[in-house]
Amino acid sequence: MITLDKLYLLSPEFILLIAAFLVLGIDIFGKRRWQKALPYWTIAGLLLSMVASFWLMGHKETVTDTMAADSFAYYFQLIGEMVVVLVTLALVDYLPGRTHQQGEFYALLLFAAIAIMVAVSATDLIMVYLGMEFLSITSYVLVGFLRNDKRANEAAIKYFLYGAVASAVMLYGMSLLYGLTGTTNLAAIAQKLTAGNLVSGYQWLLFPALLFLTVGFGYKSSLVPFHQWAPDVYDGAPTPVSAFLATASKGVGFALLIRVFVTALPAVKIDWVALLYALSVLTMTVGNFVALRQTSVKRMLAYSSVAQAGYIVIGLVAFNGKVPFTAFNGVSGVLFYLLAYAFTNAGAFIVVGAIEEHTGSTQMDDYNGLVKRSPFLAGVFLILLLSLAGVPATGGFMGKFMVFGAALAEQFYILALIAIINSVVAVGYYFKVIKAMFFVPGEGPAIAVAKPTRYALVITLAMTLLLGIFPSWFLHIATTSGLAMVGL
Repeated sequence: MITLDKLYLLSPEFILLIAAFLVLGIDIFGKRRWQKALPYWTIAGLLLSMVASFWLMGHKETVTDTMAADSFAYYFQLIGEMVVVLVTLALVDYLPGRTHQQGEFYALLLFAAIAIMVAVSATDLIMVYLGMEFLSITSYVLVGFLRNDKRANEAAIKYFLYGAVASAVMLYGMSLLYGLTGTTNLAAIAQKLTAGNLVSGYQWLLFPALLFLTVGFGYKSSLVPFHQWAPDVYDGAPTPVSAFLATASKGVGFALLIRVFVTALPAVKIDWVALLYALSVLTMTVGNFVALRQTSVKRMLAYSSVAQAGYIVIGLVAFNGKVPFTAFNGVSGVLFYLLAYAFTNAGAFIVVGAIEEHTGSTQMDDYNGLVKRSPFLAGVFLILLLSLAGVPATGGFMGKFMVFGAALAEQFYILALIAIINSVVAVGYYFKVIKAMFFVPGEGPAIAVAKPTRYALVITLAMTLLLGIFPSWFLHIATTSGLAMVGL
């Protein structure tokens, strides 16, 4: 039961809830000039919530015994809020002319942000499931919101079907874990497993439970072989929504993977490390080699995001559980990587959306000679692609450095070698786009970029470089946030 003295710990969620209903109210009853400002009302609510989340970092408490108010949760809340701000800026010029229900779209984005907050704070299997389902349902609607867009409708149906199956499998895994331990609380599950206090004769069900949980988290994180939905959905969804799915939504999958495995299942660490090791190798290899064959830049980024998920998992494989944390403890690398990845990948999808807005296509040929048609877009995309490739002085390089370094520190030499080889392979398809933009002649009118989209891209570019050149403060926050989650 929640008490009034702890209510302020949920202030980020309450701020967004009020903002969502305010946006809906303005959309229905507000004056026309107020309705035109709906995206800015949305951003104002997100910024206020971000201030609250940042202010609350450093706490380590539980709310209603099912939600954590700790730095780990607030860290992921901030990532989700920042991504939704960027997506909202990109939507300012994208939505007009495509739908008349703009207020509903922005409200759904805010509800999706609330779902992220609930999910990343969950310390109980029931709340984990509710948070993931809340996020999934809002995401299904966002993907298929443009009713006249057949590709978006198809993507929404595929997303829903895959999501329903993955959700059912994950829930079955949770039921097995509950049946074995008699509790859904993550910390209590850990105590039962450590003491070996399981239902007699059914201990063998622990590994199937672990496997089924991995299906649910792997689906949300787009790990191979649970990734089949991602390329089609990212490609068919409205491009700003693709940016949201590939960053904020994916981050929730990793947050839950870390929270559940590290908090509830340390007693079976050998099992889940071996499982994640195999998934990491499969994910980065399949993602990179399939991305090499893509002729659509948007679809290439979709497979690239699959490969990036494989790199991120390396950090969890290499997690050593030692306190105090060192810089290369694994979880710190995952949290830092996700922050850098959020800005880099969101920016990349926003660039693709801006070009698609003028060309009506996402094919590689549309990027020929882009530097002459839009030096700004070409320059920003160049830095973002270099970051995704892991070139020094970018956030992507520091993210890879942290997770690869953790693998080497824990003597996962083969995994680190496979990751490095995959990183070299990835350079091939990133540089195909760079070659098209700067070295292949192309014709077409100049591409004008709307101011809100330009602001979003400047933010992503600045943060990508800042995380690469001055990573110390961000790494400290990531390490502190990871430490807060251990032992809760």
